[in-house]
Amino acid sequence: MMRTGALTIQTNGTILLDTHHKDFEMVQKYLFAFAELTKTLEHVHFYRITPISLWNAAANKFPLSQIIHTLEDFSRYPVPKPVMEFIQQHYNRYGEVIFHRWQDQLFIEVKNAGLKEDLIRYLKDFQLNEREGGFLASFSDRGLIKATLIKHLIPVQDLAGYERGEKIPFTLRKVTRSGSEFALRFYQAEAAYLFSQWKEGSGVIVLPCGAGKTIVGMAVMSDIQENTLIIATNLEALHQWKRELLDKTTLTEDDIGEYTAQTKTIKPITLTTYYMLIHRKSNSEERHIDILTQHQWGLIIYDEVHILPAPIFRMTTAIQSKRRLGLTATLVREDNREGEVFSLIGPKIYEYGWKTLEQEGWIATARCYEIRVPLSNEDFETYLNSSHRLRFRIASENKNKLDVLSHLLTRFSDQSILIIGHFLDQLQAISEFFSIPLITGQTPSEERERLYDAFRRRELTALIISRVGNFSIDLPGANVAIQVSGIFGSRQEEAQRLGRILRPQAQDVHFFTIVSQNTIEEEFAKRRQMFLIEKGYTYEVLYFTPKSKTLIQEVTLP
Repeated sequence: MMRTGALTIQTNGTILLDTHHKDFEMVQKYLFAFAELTKTLEHVHFYRITPISLWNAAANKFPLSQIIHTLEDFSRYPVPKPVMEFIQQHYNRYGEVIFHRWQDQLFIEVKNAGLKEDLIRYLKDFQLNEREGGFLASFSDRGLIKATLIKHLIPVQDLAGYERGEKIPFTLRKVTRSGSEFALRFYQAEAAYLFSQWKEGSGVIVLPCGAGKTIVGMAVMSDIQENTLIIATNLEALHQWKRELLDKTTLTEDDIGEYTAQTKTIKPITLTTYYMLIHRKSNSEERHIDILTQHQWGLIIYDEVHILPAPIFRMTTAIQSKRRLGLTATLVREDNREGEVFSLIGPKIYEYGWKTLEQEGWIATARCYEIRVPLSNEDFETYLNSSHRLRFRIASENKNKLDVLSHLLTRFSDQSILIIGHFLDQLQAISEFFSIPLITGQTPSEERERLYDAFRRRELTALIISRVGNFSIDLPGANVAIQVSGIFGSRQEEAQRLGRILRPQAQDVHFFTIVSQNTIEEEFAKRRQMFLIEKGYTYEVLYFTPKSKTLIQEVTLP
């Protein structure tokens, strides 16, 4: 006899949650603790149980018995035996290998004796000295050993401790320097508190774009009160952090340093970029990260941690004794290296869902559209006779997209519009055709700031940005985004670009993606489209006819 539970559990670890069930809200809270939310459709939410989601649950001390009871009590059918075995295997794996500090060495405690032979095999490249209950290793190999073991699905509980930084006393303001009342939102305070109390010292906080990850970072800094290194994605993000710190904390200009190509000032709070850390002019030149890691930081903040470049992954293995906070809107990585984020930064300590924040009014309500427009007959013939990679570029730079842009710019002439793209030639052509300023990686920092400020003050109602706009740009007035080209089917990029218009000042925003019809671009767009649908957004597909210059609605995807 079928029960009337809220869950349907599949043998591959996928969980379907009925959104109309009376127990929906209660079950949802439990699932967030041990499963990854992958899709939020109108009638059903999809979750997936993975090794990482179970390690996160174990790290956060969410009981295994509660996971089992949740599935058994709320499932419509008996829980598949392979799912139960999978849960127990991976949940219990966390805590079987524990790092401790023993004098100046690393003690690797192995609680499962059956794992000792595996560790000897997996760690053959490291100098291990066997001891009762585990191994002694060089403390400097702490990060490399963690990164090696995670590849074999062995998570490390790292209790080896972290270095304390020099104290820097400051507080969060109740009234900002700009004169506005300021207080943490409940979820920001909750996230900061959980991190500050985290025994292992390091971890990741996941919040949607527009939810105030920078504020959470500042709250953590205020709790810890120690010298802090903040690594941002680019100069704009770095300057945004500095503005927020000066506006919302009692820190002064004298407390904050910038380590960039223009200035190299190290102060109690120092801001730098990922590029700066890995850049060097010659093979003989010392990388900047080698300079920065010599300082006694009490906290390192990785902004947009999901985009960590490979060299930073490698370098992060060398700074495991520093307390580390990763901030991100999504842990999705196109290279599937989420395990390295877990291993080298730490477990996911806190997450708050996109749609929940939207429903509570903390981020704007977004309407998403894909507009399909054909290539001209001449361009389509060229397209058919081109290579796979060239086809993508031809489709991306479709000249008929200008007509769609003209239509949208007229339709939303009273709004604040961002036009976002990947190919610089295309963006330059759009800029010249519509006389709209363009910001690229080559735009001088002073000019970028001038244009961003003009857009914030609505002296500019439209702005074109290249990939530099994908991350950490605070443009709260933007309420229409038009995407003209992107990086193949990148879900990361889709999340970040949508995030540019989710600031709560705008309660109803529009996100358009212009795609060349019947081309490879349409195929890649399906991946990005599915990402938004899985996050719970409706997605309307429209067709644009160049001759009549009209939009025809084809279908709404729930």
